[in-house]
Amino acid sequence: MRVLARLLLLYRPVWGWLALAAFLALLTLLAQTGLMALSGWFIAAMALAGVAGTSLNYFTPSALIRAAAIVRTAGRYGERLVGHEATFRLIARLRVWLYRRLELLPLVLRGEHDGADLAQRLRGDLDRLETVFLRLAAPLAVALAGGGLGVAWMGRFDPSLALTEAVLLLAAGVAVPVVVARVAARRGVRQVRLLTALSGASVEAVQGLPELLVFGADRRHRARIEALSSDLIAEQIGLGRMVALSQAAGLLCGHLALWAAVVLTVPLLADGRLGGPNLAMLALLALALFEAVAPLPAAFLALGGVIESARRVFALADAVPPPSVAIQESQPLPERCDLSLRGIGYSWGPGRTRLFDGFDFDLPQGGKVALIGPSGSGKSTLVLLLTGLVQPDAGTILLGGRPIAALDDETRRRCFAVAPQGCGLFSGTLRNTLRLADPQAEDAALWRSLSLVGLADFVAALPEGLDTWIGSAGLTLSGGQARRLAVARALLRPAPVLILDEPGEGLDLAAEQALLDAVIDGLEGRSLLLITHRPAGLERMDAVVRFGDHRSKSTITGT
Repeated sequence: MRVLARLLLLYRPVWGWLALAAFLALLTLLAQTGLMALSGWFIAAMALAGVAGTSLNYFTPSALIRAAAIVRTAGRYGERLVGHEATFRLIARLRVWLYRRLELLPLVLRGEHDGADLAQRLRGDLDRLETVFLRLAAPLAVALAGGGLGVAWMGRFDPSLALTEAVLLLAAGVAVPVVVARVAARRGVRQVRLLTALSGASVEAVQGLPELLVFGADRRHRARIEALSSDLIAEQIGLGRMVALSQAAGLLCGHLALWAAVVLTVPLLADGRLGGPNLAMLALLALALFEAVAPLPAAFLALGGVIESARRVFALADAVPPPSVAIQESQPLPERCDLSLRGIGYSWGPGRTRLFDGFDFDLPQGGKVALIGPSGSGKSTLVLLLTGLVQPDAGTILLGGRPIAALDDETRRRCFAVAPQGCGLFSGTLRNTLRLADPQAEDAALWRSLSLVGLADFVAALPEGLDTWIGSAGLTLSGGQARRLAVARALLRPAPVLILDEPGEGLDLAAEQALLDAVIDGLEGRSLLLITHRPAGLERMDAVVRFGDHRSKSTITGT
């Protein structure tokens, strides 16, 4: 339950909306049960008045019946309206909260989560969490409040009837669902995991179809997908049966309550302590109150999957180290963006390899330095430290002579243009892809950056030129073209420090050398930080930092 408590704390900004939705749901429930009970009383009273030939003020009860019907309709509409508004606000908050925590995920948890698992956590798991209040917390609160008021009203006529109703309501709304939920908890957890596995297998089938066909593994992979699908369907059928059993138990309890109301009130009627219309009212009220607990079986059955989804989402969020503290006030860009690291220590968490320990590094503005070393040595992590996306465990990072943590995020980001190791291309046109770096860039600037990376002739030969659609993740481009486009986008960004992370990926050495020569010739006073494990371009660097011994010190001279 600690997981659910943490989840509800994330709902704090929309508590008002959620409380209003719960209140409207309670109002609707009271109007629904009141309408049924009052209608029973009114019909019985009119019948008895007709038999006895007496008069009856039917204006007041008929007005109350109409008012209850109107409140029920308006309350149901209002509850849906407010509930959806609260849900949409909650969706925005939860997704933004998680996406901000996961900004560094590819580097922090590289290799621990595949794309399908992440997609399931970001979509399927979050979808469950977004409706926890409206499908679990709110129905439970409404059932307790509505059922309690109904039982209290029945207690005015007969305490034994109220006690019987309370016991049957608890049996139908709590006891049976809890017992069934305990049995179904494993099914809920298994369903979440099967959904993740099925998503992963489906993504692998789409992305790796050529390889599966070449190596003749397509049938085996299809069989795996079918087996996962069959297992998932079996779990869903099992959960469906449990829902049906719990609903059947609820119906049984409701009809037992109806019979109990009749049996317990008939002696009161015979003794003259209860009128006939009140007997009809109490009997129908006893049955109507089970509307309050009707949503609870499905809510309790979904609890296991909800808790598992919450654990998965929180595990993902908690695995990412906290980012630097954001400074809200906008600040001017430093006159110089000299970088200086002193005594830096860093690791990605307790028990992980320490990437830096007493590391020193200097890059005056206008300098050119290359970082070389094996994979996993910390080259890309150093970029995150330099740009302030993560904070070092020890030491100081200065940008323009000021601690980097003292700069607001926007000012810090305006100092850097980064071509990451992953190209980071999105579905869109070439023009839109480039303008992610500078939304105001003119076409002339786009062509100039494309010319520097050797893509201008290729793009000019395309029928639609800059308006050519590159597909999801640059699917229509070769690996080398995608890499060049990422570098062109970084060049287009008006930032004093340019960082290229493995720019030669997908290129031969000659093409990489030509690309780097063109980039270096077009720096125009900008600093260059080159991250690579290849020799191309190293002869034009002011200094080369070789990773492996992270206690080493390197200082370069600015130009």
